[in-house]
Amino acid sequence: MKRMITGLFVLIAFCVTAQEKKFSMAAGLNIYQDLFNKTMSDSVTCFRIPSIITAPNGDLIAAIDERVPSCGDLKFNPDINIVIRRSSDGGKTWSPIEKVVNFPLGQSASDPSMIVDQTTKEIFLFYNFMDVVQEKDVYYFHMVKSKDNGKSWSTPADLTSQLTKPEWRYDFKFITSGQGIQTGTGKLLHTIVHLKQGVYLFGSDDHGKTWYFIDHPIQPADESKVIELSDGTWMVNARVNTGGMRYVHTSSDEGKHWTSKADSSLIDPGCNASIIRYPAAMAGDGKNRLLFSNVKTKEGRSNLTVRISYDEGKTWTAGKTVYTGPAAYSDLTILKNGDIGLFFEKDEYKENVFVSFSLEWLSNGRETYKKEIRR
Repeated sequence: MKRMITGLFVLIAFCVTAQEKKFSMAAGLNIYQDLFNKTMSDSVTCFRIPSIITAPNGDLIAAIDERVPSCGDLKFNPDINIVIRRSSDGGKTWSPIEKVVNFPLGQSASDPSMIVDQTTKEIFLFYNFMDVVQEKDVYYFHMVKSKDNGKSWSTPADLTSQLTKPEWRYDFKFITSGQGIQTGTGKLLHTIVHLKQGVYLFGSDDHGKTWYFIDHPIQPADESKVIELSDGTWMVNARVNTGGMRYVHTSSDEGKHWTSKADSSLIDPGCNASIIRYPAAMAGDGKNRLLFSNVKTKEGRSNLTVRISYDEGKTWTAGKTVYTGPAAYSDLTILKNGDIGLFFEKDEYKENVFVSFSLEWLSNGRETYKKEIRR
């Protein structure tokens, strides 16, 4: 009997070890922090939809949905709040969870996204709003802003009338979660999804005082990210829910006309992703680099991978897998020391993890200058 019990324990230990080895976080990461999970609050069912930026002073701000009664999306959930955590040491330590947007029960805010204005040093945080009790299925677009690197935030501003058409009142529409950009001319730029008509851009030419809607739809596209290429071209990297790959849309006339193509090298199961520029000035060598993160599978959501493009998105490296297991939405940022930060949903939305790594690690040692620059 003793031998049988001992053997049973060995078998259990083997199975647990095998399960742990099934999914793995990449070796060589500088930082790993689980920032939001339901064990942090008895009343919260889950946290979803990550967004992260580096503030003008170098602080990190991670925003996310706090979904209280269920993990359901906006139209199915009467209590979703936007919460943040901040880090002043590159992600080593983080502030307690802070509620930035908290409406009364029955009114929900979801899908945070941010833009940093490098001229005014303001941070704009966008979200989608719904009164689930009084106006179910009516989506509103809101924004709050911070002038002190995320320590305090303004009262919500309703941008719906500036960013939609009156006939869209009952249509399924939302601002894409994650982040928008500021172009070389100072324009603030972001994306809206209209589920039936495609993706639209919206922007501001006066540092967020007023906003406008660019009425030229992009298809096929669901949740999408916009980026400016080195020649001023706008590029939208889009989620498409069929076909197992991303679509890339480019415009050389600020969104009036678009050229669209599938990118079979960027396999994707239909999930929100992230694309940002690694600043050439930070690298110190004048090279143009784009970074892209997504779940690199054609079906299912797993195998979170980050890639580099050295030719403005025409081709991409095979990338480095950050986590082999279940993952979903992700958002990238560049830390003030030159490292790369990634905030993503992990293990069926049970964790929301921040990791950081060097450009040298991501490029498999190809970018070896970094150690010299850091001295």
